[in-house]
Amino acid sequence: QELVARGAQPHDWVLVHDAARCLLRPEWVDRLIDACCDDEVGGLLALPLADTLKQSVAAQEGMRVQSTVARDGKWAAQTPQMFRLGLLQPALAHAGAEVTDESGAVEALGHAPRLVEGVLENFKLTWPQDFDLAQRLLQDRRP
Repeated sequence: QELVARGAQPHDWVLVHDAARCLLRPEWVDRLIDACCDDEVGGLLALPLADTLKQSVAAQEGMRVQSTVARDGKWAAQTPQMFRLGLLQPALAHAGAEVTDESGAVEALGHAPRLVEGVLENFKLTWPQDFDLAQRLLQDRRP
């Protein structure tokens, strides 16, 4: 709503970024913009899933593996995510609680966002040890 109040139009692109991915570099944003600027839907940075993925089930003694999920065609979503305001607004307005990102909201309207390969360094700071890794990566960036 604030974007509209400031004059943004439905055809304008919007990039949404998760502040927990605080190591973002301008060249990654440029890659996303270059890949999506002519796309009719928009897209997001993402990584092809490299780790084996397990479906879990609660057991009396703790969590157990229920099954292994095939990782072919699976990607880990990152941010930023880039969509036109005229698509993003209704997508978010109709998004249910199960939608965890803007791409999911757009998908729920029947659209298929473009996947633009991201980088591991664009990880989400989630666990306490992530801060140590982020600090080391930032120190490595210093000239």
